[in-house]
Amino acid sequence: MKPKILAIGLFVLLALAQGEELRVLTHSSFSLSKLLIQKFERETGIKLRFIEGGDAGETLNKAILTKDAPIADVLYGVDNTFLSRALEAGIFEPYASPEVRNLRSETILDPTLHAIPVDYGYVALNYDKAYFQGRALPKTFEALAEPEFARLLVVENPATSSPGLAFFLATIDAFGEDGYLAFWARLRDGGVRVAKGWSEAYFAAFTRYGGDRPLVVSYTTSPAAEVYFSEGKYPEPPTGNLLFPKSAFFQVEFVGILKGTKHRKAAERFIDWLLSKEVQEDIPLNMWVFPARRDARLPEVFRFAEIPTEPARVDPEAIRRNRARWIRAWTAVVLKGLDPKDVR
Repeated sequence: MKPKILAIGLFVLLALAQGEELRVLTHSSFSLSKLLIQKFERETGIKLRFIEGGDAGETLNKAILTKDAPIADVLYGVDNTFLSRALEAGIFEPYASPEVRNLRSETILDPTLHAIPVDYGYVALNYDKAYFQGRALPKTFEALAEPEFARLLVVENPATSSPGLAFFLATIDAFGEDGYLAFWARLRDGGVRVAKGWSEAYFAAFTRYGGDRPLVVSYTTSPAAEVYFSEGKYPEPPTGNLLFPKSAFFQVEFVGILKGTKHRKAAERFIDWLLSKEVQEDIPLNMWVFPARRDARLPEVFRFAEIPTEPARVDPEAIRRNRARWIRAWTAVVLKGLDPKDVR
């Protein structure tokens, strides 16, 4: 009877394993090919349930607020602008995935591996080539604040937008704590427009889509995306990148196992899969970022996705300590019209 009982027990355990569900909390831009997801589920017996949490900051807030009763097992989408906050909140369990050795060293910003890099990209200034045909482009980052260019620019609010925050941090890196507010005051006086988020800025205010602003804060991959989604209409990008020193912010997105998960092994398998060459090569055309894995091949259209030679970088710990104060100061100057000298 014992062999029979053992066989029944193994069958029950297998059935339970086949029905295991892994909840993955992500930001709203997360996307992978459905066939790859189905293949993972078929080969592992793990059912993936993706929970959309909004933008990166909103998603992290949900994970922190529910850390005593986690709503998910894994969180994807925390970037380096929120990394220190996530680590300070203690929401992640460390995991030294064997795939980490294949990742670009510059993306590993948490040596404890509570947060593991998945992809990276650059928030940057884009311009409409058609509008600027026969017209001068700004030649320096500082020149962007001149009235002739400021009135052509739309940016995203750093308090409500991930790319808005990234570009804002780039101005702090470029102009320093003593100069960034003066730069933003010049932009304000010159007529810069502030949008709530990227979609509003790119698809409503940008001249490419019927708006009146030919300069927009977007990504260095946006020109490549314009070509790809034109389905052959544009052999060359109709938009370009303005890559002044420190005007493009280096952004890394991370995945982590949420503390308290009851599906630790499944979470580990998911992260290993997310870092696998097959999935990493699927990321660019789905999320328009660069894969963190060194040996992942890029799609051909990514020849139009430029990599800045001198991107802006701000230490995650400095962001954690100062983010709230910096954004309050920005709000006072740009949205309320205060003089930078009157803002602390």
